[in-house]
Amino acid sequence: MFRLALQSLRHRTGGFMASFIALFLGATIVMTFASMLDTSGGSSVTSADRDTLVIMANVVGGFALVIVIFAATSTLTLSVRQRGAEMAVLKHVGATPAQIGRMIVGETTIVALAGSLLAILPAMLGGWLLLEALASTGQVSATVPYRFGPIALGLGLGINLVSATVAAALTARSTTRKRASESSAAAMIETPGTGKKRVIAAVVLLAVGIGLGVVTATVSREEGYESMQTAGQASIWASIGFALLAQVLLRAIITVLGHPLAQMTGASSYLALLNLRQRSHQMASIAMPIILFTGLATGTLYMQDIENSVTSVEGVAKSTIQKNIETLNYVFVGMIVLFAAIMLINTLVAATTYRSREFGQQRLAGSTPPQMLSMVVVESIVLAVTGVLFGSIASLVSVVPFSIARTGSPVPDSPAGIYLGIVAVAVIITIVPTPTTTRRVIRTSAVEAVAA
Repeated sequence: MFRLALQSLRHRTGGFMASFIALFLGATIVMTFASMLDTSGGSSVTSADRDTLVIMANVVGGFALVIVIFAATSTLTLSVRQRGAEMAVLKHVGATPAQIGRMIVGETTIVALAGSLLAILPAMLGGWLLLEALASTGQVSATVPYRFGPIALGLGLGINLVSATVAAALTARSTTRKRASESSAAAMIETPGTGKKRVIAAVVLLAVGIGLGVVTATVSREEGYESMQTAGQASIWASIGFALLAQVLLRAIITVLGHPLAQMTGASSYLALLNLRQRSHQMASIAMPIILFTGLATGTLYMQDIENSVTSVEGVAKSTIQKNIETLNYVFVGMIVLFAAIMLINTLVAATTYRSREFGQQRLAGSTPPQMLSMVVVESIVLAVTGVLFGSIASLVSVVPFSIARTGSPVPDSPAGIYLGIVAVAVIITIVPTPTTTRRVIRTSAVEAVAA
């Protein structure tokens, strides 16, 4: 089966590209921040500089790790689900569940190892740039030597391989449980439900996020800028909780927007809504990074703006710790923007390319290329609305409590331009890539696409 895994990777390079990019980016981010731990261990590093470097590695790197593992797991799950027909064929020709499981885990391990090794050089550069940014803002001494060593390599390679292997094993377990006939049926018709374990995990994470928000607005009111510790985590856990419920939330938005959209744009909207309902599980994988991006970027930037306003009104200079936190926040948002944008575009391209057969069938049934393009644009709009709406709700779990803690008012006196800019980015990276990819996919004749 390991040989089959290698052959599958060789002949389906494009199908594994989404997972590879997710794991490559994940390893790059983890090793970039982990290199601060290597750097902090230098003999010439002062205790103050060491504290700053460790905080940078643990706080931003820790949250980045959670998001990276979540994104990588979602991408791997989507990749395996898209191969339902292939798994069914393997079962029909006699492959056992254990053999198929080993093949899936073997493929993922190879992809994870390749992504991790190729991420070393970008991570070394990223860590050096991060240290330069800290030095240029006076948060660490300019004489601190940069080190990229065993901690960064160990965490980057180890965490990436372990998380990818565990995600592949869990996905393989759910896939191999089905009989061959069930796998064939599942490849044709998607199961609409959301697993109980996923729902329970989502509810727990939402409860944690809300609980941290309550703590921020009550217990942490007298702690000043330190209340960011609980407020910042609130939107992270709430965003992940909503992302886990993306399929349920997407179906709810379809129910609300379905009739108005169908009335406005006719056949294209009807096809789009039908596809979204039938493929809600796959489409939810696209909504997930939009929720995470909107929730984390909005929550973090508005918290920092509130803190800047309070400091300005009080007329006091920011302490070194406050400067560190501000840098942490901006680095975190920058990382989330880059990671979410790449992951979203990557997932959109992979999901759209996979639909070549579906597009061919629709064209044979009479759909024209303009109708196909309009259809995917409507799908993207619904996905963008879903992601932005629930990401915005998740951000409120941080923004409102922190505003109460720092200003006494639940409504911050912050510019709307921050939010509008975040929404604009989310909409652009959701809608723009899809028509381009669709045009490329439908260039293949409908007969060839269906026969492929």
